[in-house]
Amino acid sequence: MRTLVLVDTHKPLAEFLRARRELLRPEDVGLQRGERRRVPGLRREEVAMLAGISSEYYLRLEQGRDQHPSDQVVDAIASALQLDEESRAHVAELARSRPERRPLRRRRPERVPDGVRMLVDTVNVPAFVMNRYRDVLAVNRLANVLEPTLIVGANRLVSLFTDEEARTSHPDWNQNTASVVAQLRADTGAEEDDPQFQALIGELSMKSERFRQLWARHDVSVTGSPSGIVHNRQVGDLTLHREKLAVVGSAGLVVVMYHAAPGTPDADKLALLSSLT
Repeated sequence: MRTLVLVDTHKPLAEFLRARRELLRPEDVGLQRGERRRVPGLRREEVAMLAGISSEYYLRLEQGRDQHPSDQVVDAIASALQLDEESRAHVAELARSRPERRPLRRRRPERVPDGVRMLVDTVNVPAFVMNRYRDVLAVNRLANVLEPTLIVGANRLVSLFTDEEARTSHPDWNQNTASVVAQLRADTGAEEDDPQFQALIGELSMKSERFRQLWARHDVSVTGSPSGIVHNRQVGDLTLHREKLAVVGSAGLVVVMYHAAPGTPDADKLALLSSLT
């Protein structure tokens, strides 16, 4: 059972605005840097000017004293911060007013449907099932041979950030970690007070400096990268496409499958690996 580590997430909009402001350079928005600039990125008053709102009001937003600005203000700030479409949708979600949350009910143990388990076991490509917290619930033999750290009971994020063997399996580790953290940020949205998300984020924050840096950026990506590089001891590097299929009727279960483009060396390597299993 994952230890619950509380994370201060009661002002997600303020944290997002501050992080994205600090990532923008003055020259990115047509402003002079100047020699006496002491803050990373833009100043608050510069964002307010670009968005056409008062500096005092923007300060209230970054301090969390106002967490539900109007759609017009959100759109203006999103333009000032040069957010992409996914980040715009994310900040709009953070700013939306919500009814008071009811106490969370005890979650039922997650169970992979028999048909989905049969699919994973019989399909001739590496495949596994994970929940919204990235816990692996089912995995076929070929996926385990491809990535030995991919086992039932493991957490994909914890393995990727803390297990040296898992890191070795991903030569594109820097790009991969940035992508998965941006996906986690999109999945949590305004629900970071979910105890299981809190526990996961807390564990990763304590164990990985790389995760802390990426989480602090507040990057958002709904889909992530459609492909990646996997290193296997037996056949070397493979560039594989990655498909994610939502399990209908479940609370966030996803089937993940890897496959290679037909007729490529990667397809040949995957076929060889399959024959070895």
